[in-house]
Amino acid sequence: MAVPRLSIVIPMYNEEAVLPLLVSRLRPVLDGLGQAYEVVAVDDGSRDATAAIVTLLRAKWPELRLVRLRRNGGHQAALTAGLHRSRGDYVVTIDADLQDPPETITEMLHLAQTQELDIVYGVRGDRASDTLFKRGTANLYYRLMRHIVGNRMPLGAGDFRLLSRAMVDALRELPEQAPVYRLLVPWLGFPSGQVLYTREKRAAGTSKYPLGKMINLTVDSIISFTAAPLRLGIWLGAFGALACVVAAAKVLVAYFQGTVVPGWTSLSLVVLFLGACQLICLGLLGEYVGRIYRGVQARPAYYVGEDSLAGADSGAGHTPGPLDEPDPRDEPVRPRRAAVSADAAGTRSRG
Repeated sequence: MAVPRLSIVIPMYNEEAVLPLLVSRLRPVLDGLGQAYEVVAVDDGSRDATAAIVTLLRAKWPELRLVRLRRNGGHQAALTAGLHRSRGDYVVTIDADLQDPPETITEMLHLAQTQELDIVYGVRGDRASDTLFKRGTANLYYRLMRHIVGNRMPLGAGDFRLLSRAMVDALRELPEQAPVYRLLVPWLGFPSGQVLYTREKRAAGTSKYPLGKMINLTVDSIISFTAAPLRLGIWLGAFGALACVVAAAKVLVAYFQGTVVPGWTSLSLVVLFLGACQLICLGLLGEYVGRIYRGVQARPAYYVGEDSLAGADSGAGHTPGPLDEPDPRDEPVRPRRAAVSADAAGTRSRG
């Protein structure tokens, strides 16, 4: 099978309602490019008919490919599976809900090819379709992440992006157990550009990113990229010591003035404050230790149960991904721990 010029990776979880709408908008865009392509639909352990519908659609759309994971591993794990299985010279990751318009892919590919970019971010120029709360929390998230990663991370850039094959190979070499691509991609420092688009409302179905998952993504983003929260213990300890010095001075003054009133209120407040500081520090330390423990275990984020391309020539010349389910006829595939050289050209951006 010929190597496609472009791969579209779409993580899916219970998206049966939106699939017909997605195909009706995505296929005309890709057919109009005049380049060989593949669409890698990653079924992230859906409980509805998502996989069955994709299988039916493949009968009329040969470029559509189904990769089924054995269990639900989460959005980032599904993205990882799709990136590892993609074969194109360029790879676009996009969600199935049509909030990110497929028509923007044409502009992204043109920009990457004409300016020789390794990354083209889809940047949300207008988020009027989101609620005020979601816009506010998203803005806070991106500003916080820019403090961690730096200004290379565009404000409003989610998981709708185009990556070159060199960029995908670099991501595959990273030993991350729980990758957060919103931070990893800009952190590598490859040449990048931006395409602005208007974020639309979800075409059908329900959101797969409720508040709880947004909080988990924020925690993963912070702890995966910085040890700064551990320093919180130092600042809390310093603040607690200062508060104790002030309290001790007040107690001494009151003692010498003879105005000491026996009581337990101030003592209780001090004990509660110091206890809260200690629990916060222990919780942060435990979170980091837990991630070290999971890293030592080196358990894969996903297992591929089925790939509709199985048995076909991969064409890309890549070795099997370290998280792919091994074929019983083959030798076990062990995770690679190679380092990545991140010396890339500076970032170019398009306003």
